Amino acid sequence: MYLYETHLHTSPVSLCARVGVRDTVEFYKNAGYEGIFITNHFIDGNMRGDRALPYNERIEYFCSDYESAVEIGKEVGLSVFFGAELSYGGSDFLIYGLDKKWYLDHPEIEKMPKSQELSFMISEGALVIHAHPFREASYIDHIRLFPRCVHGVEIYNANRTDFENEMARQYAENYQLLTFAGSDNHSAGIQNKLAGMQSDSPIKDELDFVNRVKNGEMKIFTRVIE
Repeated sequence: MYLYETHLHTSPVSLCARVGVRDTVEFYKNAGYEGIFITNHFIDGNMRGDRALPYNERIEYFCSDYESAVEIGKEVGLSVFFGAELSYGGSDFLIYGLDKKWYLDHPEIEKMPKSQELSFMISEGALVIHAHPFREASYIDHIRLFPRCVHGVEIYNANRTDFENEMARQYAENYQLLTFAGSDNHSAGIQNKLAGMQSDSPIKDELDFVNRVKNGEMKIFTRVIE
């Protein structure tokens, strides 16, 4: 089976990440993965940088870790794919299938209500996954669900509790949403509990991944690195 990390943050772009791009790429290569998705926090969330900068400059910065990871991935033999994690008051959404050009071409998304933004992305071909929808934390005022604005739910997040993951599973089942998993890794090899999606053959690109997830051809896996 071919293993893919689907939920991953790197420093410096994600303010909460503890490990840089090279260490992250090398960790996943050594752990036997076929590829990783860099899903750093988007400009609406916990992204490092000056929020007063023009939109296009913030997008360029947002993409910088991914672009570095692609080059390092070529060196070590690991496929690197593009993604994003959008945020809204403690609710987070993993976005796959949109590229840097798309984000640069659509500055209007920054002013859209989140439900409208997600629906627009879906209409543009994105795969939208609600990440850890039942996460509880001191900074989260209340849980928000967007069942009509997402394709699926992260029902296993390696950094969340069994209870939170089980609630996510029930949510996906009751709304007949796609099921998904990811590590939400902020620290590469420092984190030993991992999760993601696996396939019988290597994925070609982000669009191939989107189509396979929608068609039920990618399966959830979990693992522990000793």
